[in-house]
Amino acid sequence: MNEITVTELSALPDAVIVDVREDDEYANAHIPGVTHIPLSDFVARVNDVPDASPVYVVCAAGGRSAQAVSYLAGRGIDAVNVAGGTIAWQQAGLPVQQGA
Repeated sequence: MNEITVTELSALPDAVIVDVREDDEYANAHIPGVTHIPLSDFVARVNDVPDASPVYVVCAAGGRSAQAVSYLAGRGIDAVNVAGGTIAWQQAGLPVQQGA
């Protein structure tokens, strides 16, 4: 599975990021500009995944996003797991937004 660190991701100018955390987690803090598709709705909403290559997938720490990346890869979509997730993003001091 392809992975990227939060530092590497933050350096990409036009990265397309999908956040698969649940609504309450997302509202608490999320990476600006992400597309939010909770993992619990992911299969039903897979057509909402932006048409980009690659798509970077983030969750809290990297486990749920890895599941989503595996699912997307099985559908032939170039997806990359964000190692450490939103927790690592915040620990690195990178910007977040709050609210839905």
